[in-house]
Amino acid sequence: MGRLDNKVAFVTGAARGQGRSHVLRLAEEGADIVAIDACAPIDTAPYDMATPDELAGTAKLVEDMGRRIIYRQGDTRDLAVLQSLVSDAVDEFGGIDIVVANAGITSFAPSWELTEQQWQDVIDINLTGVWKTAKAAIPSMIDRDRGGSIILTSSVAGLVAYGNLAHYTAAKHGVTGLMRALSLELAPHNIRVNSVHPTTVNTPMLNNPAIYNLFFPHIENATQEDAEAGFIHMNGLKVPWVEPIDVSNAVVHLASDETRYVTGTTQVIDAGGSAPYKVPHA
Repeated sequence: MGRLDNKVAFVTGAARGQGRSHVLRLAEEGADIVAIDACAPIDTAPYDMATPDELAGTAKLVEDMGRRIIYRQGDTRDLAVLQSLVSDAVDEFGGIDIVVANAGITSFAPSWELTEQQWQDVIDINLTGVWKTAKAAIPSMIDRDRGGSIILTSSVAGLVAYGNLAHYTAAKHGVTGLMRALSLELAPHNIRVNSVHPTTVNTPMLNNPAIYNLFFPHIENATQEDAEAGFIHMNGLKVPWVEPIDVSNAVVHLASDETRYVTGTTQVIDAGGSAPYKVPHA
């Protein structure tokens, strides 16, 4: 018996990375899945986006676990696409119990050197896309009248600032505020709303040459091995990053009845990274 039996979970950014990991952990605990990912290039993101094949691969892994899934290629900036997918989920599964608004991107520059398009893409996807995801799902959750759990992916950057990431920091702080507002508004409907705040996570958004060059400009053609040695100093525990599964376990916990009275909280998965003073690693 799973912790999420007879539940339906809607996950954005589901093709790979944290999104795929969340989908698989939710399905492992018994949930049926509604999944979406843009699976298209974004010009301002300095790394490759997920592909349609990766999204189909996520779906196959869910089906191989014996769970049902509806999935669609679509952008969370498009409210109509999100609403259509939610409508399909209501028709197919009866409704949605869990929302994981996970889709996000990043790019890098000092705040005064960010282009307007860099700023807009990050705000539109990482903050407005999260709001549109919630807006699309909430009416059907209220109509279903059986409560639910909404989990918004923020970041440690939603609690403290990161240089060269002003747009990302602003968006993730916005997600934290949105979570708090939604938790108040939805409490009368027994719908809980919380956010997760990971440190660096071992996904393609982190492990790519653009990130290596940003954090390690003194190393020509920096590699993942260089990054691993450098990132370890960002965290209190002696690890360069957490794995997607570490965030997914927190997502499942917040989705389950184990946290039935937990709402309006910031769940930090940061390996001690947000501590203002850390003992240096040898």
